[in-house]
Amino acid sequence: MVHLNNNKNSISINKGELVSFIHNNQQYIHQKGNKGWRKSDDEMFPVIGPTEKNDFIVHTKHGDAVQDQHGLLRELTYMLISESENQVKFQKNYSKNTWVKNSKFPSKSPEEFLFWPFDFIFEKKFTLLNDALLIDFMIQSEEGMPFMLGYHPAFLLSDTGEETLIAKNKKITLSEIINAGHNAFPVLNIEEILLINYDKKNLQIVTKGFHNFMLWTEVTNMLCIEPITQYTSFTDQKFSEKNMFLSKGINNFSVEIKIIE
Repeated sequence: MVHLNNNKNSISINKGELVSFIHNNQQYIHQKGNKGWRKSDDEMFPVIGPTEKNDFIVHTKHGDAVQDQHGLLRELTYMLISESENQVKFQKNYSKNTWVKNSKFPSKSPEEFLFWPFDFIFEKKFTLLNDALLIDFMIQSEEGMPFMLGYHPAFLLSDTGEETLIAKNKKITLSEIINAGHNAFPVLNIEEILLINYDKKNLQIVTKGFHNFMLWTEVTNMLCIEPITQYTSFTDQKFSEKNMFLSKGINNFSVEIKIIE
């Protein structure tokens, strides 16, 4: 476990997973073991969304790959690369066509192993500031590798159902998000969103490179506010490089979680 602290904030990171963000003694991250979700944050890569309708296949110029929902990155283990007083960096490395055990098999998926026909390096860096937490992502691969990227943090709510969000000057209620179900609630073509908390300071989430969000929860004690490069829950989504980003070689994305005083 890695801990970073300053005068107002502290974060805890367990093997690359953000498990705590405390500001003025108040917790902002969903706690594992509580109702809602078994994790506190995660990444979706190289695909976002369910792949079952595509027979778990993604078509690429290097051949077909087998991917389950939200991709194989989450099946890999982060390595701690560097640590300083206010910053910590983790990395995952993947060698092309390496079979990765699918944790969803056999109870939630018929696919026992997943693979991707490209090498990649995936870095996740946390920087703790006085009024914010900055999370940077770097993806390094051969140019032209297709990919989608999503960040999947879960925020702790009051369990009252009173929290709301503001995006493009439009109010979004928690009940609207719950009613969207497993497809999640899309908020597209936008780089920032505001969470109006009921029992603590509000959060402004500002992104670079993603251009979209989706919102998901089934309960009133937590909410996933997920920056995504693409929203894939439209009915006839097909997974191929024709509707994915193409790597520039080195690709940078960032998420700033800012406390609004």
